[in-house]
Order: sequence, then structure tokens, then C-alpha cells
Amino acid sequence: MTHSDAPAADLFGSAPAELPLAPQALLLQGFALPYVPRLLAALQAIAQAAPFRHMRTPGGLEMSVALTNCGALGWTSDSRGYRYSAHDPDSGQPWPPLPEVLLQLAHAAAARAGFAGFVPDACLVNRYRPGARLSLHQDKDERDYSAPIVSVSLGIPATFLLGGFRRNDKSLRVPLVHGDVVVWGGADRLRYHGVLAVPQAEHPLLGAQRINFTLRKAG
Repeated sequence: MTHSDAPAADLFGSAPAELPLAPQALLLQGFALPYVPRLLAALQAIAQAAPFRHMRTPGGLEMSVALTNCGALGWTSDSRGYRYSAHDPDSGQPWPPLPEVLLQLAHAAAARAGFAGFVPDACLVNRYRPGARLSLHQDKDERDYSAPIVSVSLGIPATFLLGGFRRNDKSLRVPLVHGDVVVWGGADRLRYHGVLAVPQAEHPLLGAQRINFTLRKAG
């Protein structure tokens, strides 16, 4: 049985602390929980400096997920395409710097997954309200693909999709809850991935929202 056709109950019934999703993709369950107080403080500071916004795709569609960035580079989208920029297009100012807590968490999670020495320079911060989703896509806007991707989930649960190397490959459905971290890189770096529509729920710290920090080496 492959990862993609294994039943969810078999994969998640015993709730291990670490769950391999693919040869170089790993779910670290609850890994971010010790960092949560500092992550929430960092989130507030980031959103004050660069408020969440709904960007548009190159085709003109408004994204259901609100986003902002921190770090030397920030991911943006508009009619000219997807790209990284050193400045917030809304304010013209540099994106807020990457908080130390995110650098520490990303470094530690990447090392646990076998990617020692990871130092991100970009963090995309996504805010999902109930009903928001992220369609399957590859992260291909970075200059090279040698560094892993570290994805941190806070707030209400969501289902992460980890697919293959073609859009129509079957996807593994990965339930994520507050504090979970997914790391993928190496041979799995260019897998398609996404998020199913987030269900209606409430979290005691974040209310009806899911926050996702996605840390990358973009420059």
C-alpha cells in the first residue's frame, strides 16, 4: 500500500509524534507547541507592520486565503504573475524582518527532518477563514530548490494535500492541527500540495481562523 492510497485511520490512528509522508517529507505533530506564545506575539507584530490582504492571481481571481509576509523577501501575486519582492506592494516598505522565533523553529524542524543548517529568508503567512482553500500547486518561484520548505500550522484544523509531481497525481490527505509542522525537501521538494476548504471551527487562542507560516529560502 502506498502513502497515497493508505486509509487515513491507518495513518493517523496511533498519532505518532513523527509521521513520514514521503521519502523526504515529514509531519512533526505538535512540534511548534512550545513556541506558540512567541509565535502569536510575532504574528501580531507582523500583521501590524504588513496587514493581511487578499491578493489576486494573474488571471484576476481574488484568493480566498489572506496573506502577508516577513523576511528579506515576500511572495506576491498580481496581474504580472507570481514572484518574490523585497518590498510590500501596498506600502512600498520592506517586509517586516523574520522574527527570531520563526528562525529558531524553522531551523529545528528542518534539522529534525534531515535538513540541517536551514536558514530561511522568506516567510509567507497565510490566514484561512472557514471555507478558504489553497489549490494544488508547486513552489517554483524560488531561485533554487536545494532548501526544504517548513510549514507551521496554528489555529483551527485543516487538511493538507501532498500530491505527486503532476497535478493530477493522487494526493495524500494529511490532517493538521494547532502546533503541527510539515517539512518537505530534497526529492520531494517539487511535489504538488494544497489545502482543502477549511471547515467551520473555533480555536481558543485564534478563534475561527487557521494561521500558516511557510518558511523558505527564496533568494
